[in-house]
Amino acid sequence: MAMIPANALKPQFDLHAAEYEQKAAEVLRSGWYILGNEVRAFEDAFAKYTGAKYCVGLASGLDALILAFRLLGIGEGDEVIVCANAYIACVMGITVNGATPVFVEPDEYDNLNADLLEAAVTPKTKAILAVHLFGQSCDMDKVMDVARRHDLRVVEDCAQSHGTTWHGQQTGTFGDIGCFSFYPTKGLGAFGDAGCIVTNDEAIDKKCRTLRNYGSQKKYHFEEVGMNSRLDELQAGLLNVKLKYLDECNAERQQIAQRYMDELSTEYLALPKVRPGTVSSWHQFVIHTPYRDQLRAYLLENEIGSEVHYPIPPHLSEAYAYLGYKPGDFPVTEKAAGEVLSLPMFNGMTAEEQTRVIDAINHFKP
Repeated sequence: MAMIPANALKPQFDLHAAEYEQKAAEVLRSGWYILGNEVRAFEDAFAKYTGAKYCVGLASGLDALILAFRLLGIGEGDEVIVCANAYIACVMGITVNGATPVFVEPDEYDNLNADLLEAAVTPKTKAILAVHLFGQSCDMDKVMDVARRHDLRVVEDCAQSHGTTWHGQQTGTFGDIGCFSFYPTKGLGAFGDAGCIVTNDEAIDKKCRTLRNYGSQKKYHFEEVGMNSRLDELQAGLLNVKLKYLDECNAERQQIAQRYMDELSTEYLALPKVRPGTVSSWHQFVIHTPYRDQLRAYLLENEIGSEVHYPIPPHLSEAYAYLGYKPGDFPVTEKAAGEVLSLPMFNGMTAEEQTRVIDAINHFKP
């Protein structure tokens, strides 16, 4: 019996292998590998896909977050509100700029609890980081309402929400800046590290293009201290191919998720909830169970992989010990960290593989 991985990238590649290989050869033969036609084409195409006016290709999703807060002038002495169960890269985007993360608990949809935002605002608050975890969407109506009333900037982390919509609008286009990762496991994954920001602000677009290239618009003329964070031509070219199939891939994941929702029937776990108004891209299918470690071991015995997203909340990470948090400070987040389990979810997952996962879980007894 073959192992069913938690995630597999090759089936998606195999589906359009000839196109990827043709594009890779085309880029390699072009002799132009940095900031060329492929990057421009992808930036235009992805901006159009999301509905944003501008897209700036970058080297990674973390760079997108770091640059986002820098572009908004957020730094030392400023506070940014972020969900406590986010991936640590979200927090790094804040702290690398010298700002302080202010954590709030997640809601029943495993995303930022917007009802807690108001109480988290202080005179030092400058922004809200809305992280759209697992392919779901935050309640952007409430987020934007709080931001408007308190004159706050809004950054969206869309590393897991490529194609996710909130009342028909793409995530990443509500706030000042949307940050995307194109890490290979993402819904729109490159074949290496890659990322971007999207925005409707022309000044942000222009400055980001300068900062990603050492702070220079004109060769050897440096306006400020920037960084080297450029989406390369090869990754952009391959992303141009994959973007054509993103909606198709998301539809496939939605079908897999629907099977899980319809056919998983056991008292030992709670299925994920989708916020009304959201069309999820189902980056992950995350269940909650107090028997998480037992279930994970049982699945492994049955040749079924799984992942934990995430076992250690940022506020309890060694990297952020200096913030002074302790166990019990965010009980909802900490409870989830001990209970969440991501089931196999990937493009190219066969009906037979889905059935094996469902049957195994339905027969699980702690």
